[in-house]
Amino acid sequence: MFPKIFSIGSFFLPTYGVLVTLGFLLGLWVTGKLARRQGLDPRVTTDLGIYVALAGLGGAKLMMILYDLPYYVKNPLEIVSFSTLQAGGVFFGGLIGALIVAVWYVRSRKLRFVKVGDVFAPGIALGHAIGRIGCFSAGCCWGQECKLPWAVTFHDPEAYKLVGVPLGIPLHPTQLYESIAEFLIFAILYRSIRRSHREGAVIGLYLVLYPTARFLVEFVRAHDQANPFGWVLTAAQWTTLFLIPLGLWLMKGREQEAAA
Repeated sequence: MFPKIFSIGSFFLPTYGVLVTLGFLLGLWVTGKLARRQGLDPRVTTDLGIYVALAGLGGAKLMMILYDLPYYVKNPLEIVSFSTLQAGGVFFGGLIGALIVAVWYVRSRKLRFVKVGDVFAPGIALGHAIGRIGCFSAGCCWGQECKLPWAVTFHDPEAYKLVGVPLGIPLHPTQLYESIAEFLIFAILYRSIRRSHREGAVIGLYLVLYPTARFLVEFVRAHDQANPFGWVLTAAQWTTLFLIPLGLWLMKGREQEAAA
């Protein structure tokens, strides 16, 4: 764990922020490269990538607030606090926000959403994989206590101060579980888009693979909030149950629709 690259007085450069930025830039580079192969204008995809990133940040923070709404209702000033602005937010909120803005932008440019989505899917997976390493460095998004040989134990007081990760307790490295899953998903998607494929199949595959991985990781991830409806599933798992059918429709439903 390495939450700070360097500190000067009260200012510090967070490892999380650096890795998230690196993931975004590498993901955008991969997207531009794939756009050329698919006959799209790389400048358009770069512009879309920037809009999507901004929408993703806003959506991630909005869903973070919605996930813990009772706390923010009682403490409304926390919504605009430095800790809230500094927090990464909830990835699914960012994904949904990014999808909404992407649909608007693609339609305004008279492009086919599914084709553009296919181009973006591998880059999203790659960027997220690198970002989760940033989570591990910061200590956030930690897992439940476990006794497995690969359990990780955080000791840095700065990490506890910044994100509240428990110290001195062996935990599931849930950040690395997701990172490894996303690197594998990236490899699968990158291979898929470079082969002959139906439009929508690659982004559909992403919306099946990542939510499935996240659904499983959620069982060993630590949570401060109570599960919705008092059931065993977390808010993130309920979100995956909406995204997976969408992914399956993009992969299979559109094929049947075209054949009809």
